[in-house]
Amino acid sequence: MSSFGVVLLLHGLALAASTAQPLPGIAIERRLADRYRLAVGDTVRLTPAADRPAARYLVEAIYQPKADPATALRGEYQIRFHLPELSRLLGAADRVDRIAVLGRPGIPADSTAFRLNQPAFGYRAYPSERIASESSRTFAVVSRFHRAIGVISIVASAVFLLCIMLLKVEERRLDAAVMRMIGISRATVFRAFVLEATLVAAVGSGLGVGLAAVAGALTNWVYRRRFETSLVFSHLSPDIVAFGVGLSLVLGVAVGALAARRLVTARPLALWRRAG
Repeated sequence: MSSFGVVLLLHGLALAASTAQPLPGIAIERRLADRYRLAVGDTVRLTPAADRPAARYLVEAIYQPKADPATALRGEYQIRFHLPELSRLLGAADRVDRIAVLGRPGIPADSTAFRLNQPAFGYRAYPSERIASESSRTFAVVSRFHRAIGVISIVASAVFLLCIMLLKVEERRLDAAVMRMIGISRATVFRAFVLEATLVAAVGSGLGVGLAAVAGALTNWVYRRRFETSLVFSHLSPDIVAFGVGLSLVLGVAVGALAARRLVTARPLALWRRAG
């Protein structure tokens, strides 16, 4: 393969095996090779349109392209040609859509693009960072949308945790009354209920992290098979885990302390009557 090439995205390829003659070579991505059971040395027929004659090419290489969110979800296949063969196939000599220029280390990409654009005629040069930024706007919007959903979920779970912990401690009115009647101090009863609330919050946090990990692994497995890519669709980062666990523990301790304070400040006989 030539060191300078162009990627062509084709739909509806007409493939056929034939005897080998000196033919122009191409490189196809692994997904395409697996789908049509192609190997290095096979001969294929390609045409840019259904109403145009097909030309024969020799499969010289099978490669694995880098995972790219901008193209992975389209379901398209990539074929790499030598530049003269690509021009001949398309019937458009001396014309290309995009050219990638590799700059020398230490030279800013902006200055290179500026110098290339000075004599520009029929083309426009852009730094790769700008192109990546423009193409990733959709994913940035999706990321912010997911972050908003996460915040709403955390708030809803915090309210649910508050209700559960209040009900859990209120159910211990009889235990609190008995402990107070046998002489256990208020401070000891308070610490016992707070410790219990902390344990409940810790166990719930562990179960939540485990459920999130299983859900993320299942999501990646399904969508990787669906789109035949190695992209990560669900990622449970350490900062998210730390934030979730920390929030759960803080809320659990705070709510447990609030409910326990209501119990230890009430009279034992009043708790006994309410429990009865």
